[in-house]
Amino acid sequence: MIPKEIIKKIRQIHIKTKYVVNDIFAGEYESAFRGRGMEFEEVREYAPGDDVRDIDWNVTARFGHPFVKVYREERELTIMLLVDVSSSCLFGTQKQLKQELSAEIASVLAFAATKSNDKVGLIIFSDHVEQFIPPKKGKNHVWRLIKEVLEHQPVSTETNITAALNYLNKVARRKVVAFLISDFIADGFGRALRITSKKHDLVSICVTDPRELMLPQVGIVELQDAETGETLLIDTSDKKFRESFKLLAGQDLQSKFEFFRSIGIDYIDIRTDIPYIDPMMKFFRMREKRL
Repeated sequence: MIPKEIIKKIRQIHIKTKYVVNDIFAGEYESAFRGRGMEFEEVREYAPGDDVRDIDWNVTARFGHPFVKVYREERELTIMLLVDVSSSCLFGTQKQLKQELSAEIASVLAFAATKSNDKVGLIIFSDHVEQFIPPKKGKNHVWRLIKEVLEHQPVSTETNITAALNYLNKVARRKVVAFLISDFIADGFGRALRITSKKHDLVSICVTDPRELMLPQVGIVELQDAETGETLLIDTSDKKFRESFKLLAGQDLQSKFEFFRSIGIDYIDIRTDIPYIDPMMKFFRMREKRL
């Protein structure tokens, strides 16, 4: 039995993402992610302007005048959503927790894929893969994916991005478009990103809360690491400490983006305090121009 609050969240996400996909991302997803290649469809008579390289010489010789081969794009793709559910994602000082925002972004991508008749699969991970749903088509399947992300109760608190990517490489034999949705508060995943990016079209979606980048001035507070449980007492009234925190946090985030660029991985910078539509649209348009 699905709890009422989960059903309510699923409906809210469905209404919002349906609007986003139909009215805002209409056509952007398809333009950004094209099919695997070209598939032969038919032979027709040559017309002025046709590429002479497409002439079918066997048919041309048989009929005595030129015919060309016509191809169509093999549109169908397989989309894999890798969603981080470690405890650091159960944080948010704005309207949503990072995990809830991750679920909404996953929903937008899943609905966009379904609208384009693509398959969508899901990998939910913490420090290991906690759930895998194989790629399928259809709206009912997308509803299941959303439900599983929102309803999932993590077994572990920690993060292992390498384990998730290794699992993807094991279950996805053919090339897929993989969206890795995480706050990337983890270490040692660089090599796995490199390997996966060579095999699949990998996109990193980094979800961040503003309080992870800048501390408010609220006096002495106790901070707790959500994944390890370790606590730290800090004085936020100290201006130099706040400025150092902001500088180091910003440098850490920027270094992640620079690393993504250095190995040729696309990324989207998502914040819990800023609507995600603009950065996603910017990403889709950048992909379209590059193709």
